[in-house]
Amino acid sequence: MNLIGSALAGAAGCAGAAMTAAVAVPARTRAAAVGVLTTAAGVCGAVGGAAALSGRTFSAHLPDLLPLAGMYLGVDALSGLFIAVAGVVIAIVAGYGIGYGSHGHGPGRAASCALPVFGAAMLLVPAAASVSTFLFFWELMAVASLLLVLSEHEKRDSVREAGLWYAVMTQLGFVLILLALAWLAAASGGETFAEIRAGAPRLSPLLRGTVFVLTLAGFGSKSGIVPLHAWLPRAHPEAPSPVSALMSAVMVNLGVYGIVRVGMDLLGGGSRWWWLLAMAAGAVSAVFGILQASVAGDLKRLLAYSTTENMGLVLLGLGAAGLFRTSHQPVLAGITLAAALLHVVTHSAFKALLFCSAGSVLRATGVRDLDALGGLRSALPVTTAVFAVGALGAAALPGGAGFVSEWLLLQSLIHGLAVPGIVVSVALPIAVAAVALSAGLAVATFVKALGTGFLARPRSDSAARAVESPPAMTVAMVLLAAGSTVLAVVPGLLGSALSRAVGAVSPGGAAVSDAVARRLAVLGSTMSPLVVVAGTVAGTALVATVLRLVTASRRRAVPLWDCGAGPPSARMQYTATSFAEPLQRVFDDVLAPESDVDVTPVVESEYLVRSVSYRRMVPDRIEHRLYTPVIAAVRWVGGAARGLANGSVHRYLGYAFSSLVVLLVALAAIR
Repeated sequence: MNLIGSALAGAAGCAGAAMTAAVAVPARTRAAAVGVLTTAAGVCGAVGGAAALSGRTFSAHLPDLLPLAGMYLGVDALSGLFIAVAGVVIAIVAGYGIGYGSHGHGPGRAASCALPVFGAAMLLVPAAASVSTFLFFWELMAVASLLLVLSEHEKRDSVREAGLWYAVMTQLGFVLILLALAWLAAASGGETFAEIRAGAPRLSPLLRGTVFVLTLAGFGSKSGIVPLHAWLPRAHPEAPSPVSALMSAVMVNLGVYGIVRVGMDLLGGGSRWWWLLAMAAGAVSAVFGILQASVAGDLKRLLAYSTTENMGLVLLGLGAAGLFRTSHQPVLAGITLAAALLHVVTHSAFKALLFCSAGSVLRATGVRDLDALGGLRSALPVTTAVFAVGALGAAALPGGAGFVSEWLLLQSLIHGLAVPGIVVSVALPIAVAAVALSAGLAVATFVKALGTGFLARPRSDSAARAVESPPAMTVAMVLLAAGSTVLAVVPGLLGSALSRAVGAVSPGGAAVSDAVARRLAVLGSTMSPLVVVAGTVAGTALVATVLRLVTASRRRAVPLWDCGAGPPSARMQYTATSFAEPLQRVFDDVLAPESDVDVTPVVESEYLVRSVSYRRMVPDRIEHRLYTPVIAAVRWVGGAARGLANGSVHRYLGYAFSSLVVLLVALAAIR
């Protein structure tokens, strides 16, 4: 067994030890024991992924671990990229959970058992090399994450509703993936990825296209792609913050992995319309997600919709890479795919940081509503600083982790305009516009989150009484912030790893990998983000120093001019709602906000007003238009179906006989 296999075995062993500790260790030390062992599992996964990215491979067949076919494992550079990212995030977030779980915030015994299972499953999904193995680890990941989402169901009724939405959506996605992969395996003559890869070219275009659409929908639902995103803004706010960080920074990535593995590797690239469909879904998800985030008042809900936006950008990049591949532009396709995979990495860094920062705020204040926060800069200085680093990355501004990957994606799309064809000439400008619009709205969104949530004055007693998080949490957040900063200022660091991952699923193989590596090697020198950041910091410090020296002798303290109204209060400052109001008016037709005015008159006369209450909310329009009618129809069918079960044995026997007759007729017709 080589280093990759040893690392994966070590990760599984540490996860098993963490499960044992969750059962056997007393409650007061349970969080620490589970956190340490889960951190060790993440470190093992990171080591295995890094080994795969260095050029090593791994394959194994374990016939006794799963019934019938056994378990097939295989790791290449593409798998290694997702395993390495998952391992790093799991290791740091598990350490964060040690501090988060102290003083009554720790999960129960069941959730403590589910956490290492969730981490191990996310490490092993990219290592699966057969359909049955992949589906086993995928469902294990889904069930474990559902238990973690429901871990606080006794505290809030909204947790149960979120868990129901997540359970339905994740199982719907699983059914679509199961149908697609089982059909693909049956038609290819084998269930291992090697057999499918060899047999896929012989399949009909209709079958291959249907399989791709099913997998795009199934994996897209896990990544929060519109319109299958409805679970994400519900589950993330209600899950414990370490779980939210793992789901948003690791789990959603595996949906991207599934699309790349099936669409570009097992199916061999496919037709042009596949990738146009992916680009359309990605563009809609990016714009819709950031629009909803820009008007959200719940901090974790805002971050959840931001995940939809970023996964939309990744899917847009994957679609563009597939489009260039079908246009016989392998190098441009490889660079675009590298940009999408780089955004997967950077998004994992800054989104884990943002959710951990939100968890620090929630632990200190018990509040997620940005309208009730404010003034946290002095009480939570470390949290404020690291949230600013994460917000800079999410806003895709220079110096932030997301800037380099989005800029590379944008440049790839612009260079793709030289590819001949009417379809490309129409699709790429729309894609460029979607990236630019989402980037601009992201700036407004995270200026709102940072400004109204952390600056100015506290708008509630809980915000005024906040204290900084324990050392375990702050150290984890600083590590994530450091990782985000390194990705922002040294973008060429991952060049060789990304080129190998791209080469693993590109038709040109080593030639495309070398071309992408050369392009990414000069990324740091052409963009020079380190020089830009250093110059900005040095220039700002120089100007501030000069101004302080010049005005030192003439400065004096004077009362602030208050227009005669007295000193400013917290009621005079912007809230998240008021900050987003102008943007909401611009996109009124898209967001479709709802408002309600309730006027209560006095008892003696209806002409005298006792109180006026105003409520304005921005619901998820897609959820309202798509899922509300479906839910109403399901409820109606369920109510009508109650009449079928009246307790009569004769009726039940009739049902069984009728079903048997229909089945026999169907079998006769098929034969």
